[in-house]
Amino acid sequence: MTATASPDDGHGAKSGKAGSQKRMRLYSGPLSMFGAKAQIAALEKGLDFELIMVPFDMQRLYEPKHKEVVRINAKRQVPVLIHGDLEIFDSTQIFEYLEDLEPEPALWPKGLAARARARLIEHKSDEVYFPAIIRLMSLQEKPDDPMAIAARDTASRFYLEMEELLADREYLAGPYSFADIAFYMAQLFGARMGAPMTKVTPKLISWRDRITARPAVKQVAGSMAAYLVSQGRPLPDFLSAIAPPLKGTR
Repeated sequence: MTATASPDDGHGAKSGKAGSQKRMRLYSGPLSMFGAKAQIAALEKGLDFELIMVPFDMQRLYEPKHKEVVRINAKRQVPVLIHGDLEIFDSTQIFEYLEDLEPEPALWPKGLAARARARLIEHKSDEVYFPAIIRLMSLQEKPDDPMAIAARDTASRFYLEMEELLADREYLAGPYSFADIAFYMAQLFGARMGAPMTKVTPKLISWRDRITARPAVKQVAGSMAAYLVSQGRPLPDFLSAIAPPLKGTR
């Protein structure tokens, strides 16, 4: 895998397979959980794409918005994918396109019911688990606030549910899938926001270690970790282990 320059910010990504159309462009952000989901999936499939990180900083966040993101997504959010004359947004929609574009390696299980279950896990990661983590983001200075306690309880219940899924398998939906990518990235933010996994869910912790070790995940999560370190933000242990050293350090 090689790195190529993006005309927007100097950070790009390229992998081995060439598409039949013009090279894909994936717009993401250094702390975009949803952009990271799409990026990991594209890397896992070995697709050729240009990664464009839109302007972001801790004070202004994504302001001013990137003009292509605003033009394509009425919600004004990353990720956005452009491939030839196709322009789409939303991490799940982007993934479904990538799965159709390059079916192998498959990131949904075979079988109608198995795929439906995997899609449900991905949906619940985004829409059941992650909203609780979003609530915690605004309550970092108030850990005893009833809303913070309720949010951590929601996360803990979700961890137990995922632990049960891993009773007889290595991955959440059977084979490694987009469901694993989705929950891994959501839980990365959960660990940062005060809703860590504990010894109550040992299988889930082992699952996270397996996902972290995957080259595509390590590349994307490692870059996110490097950005957080550059901003002086603390990292959970599993993320610290894959954070590349800052320039000028050993």
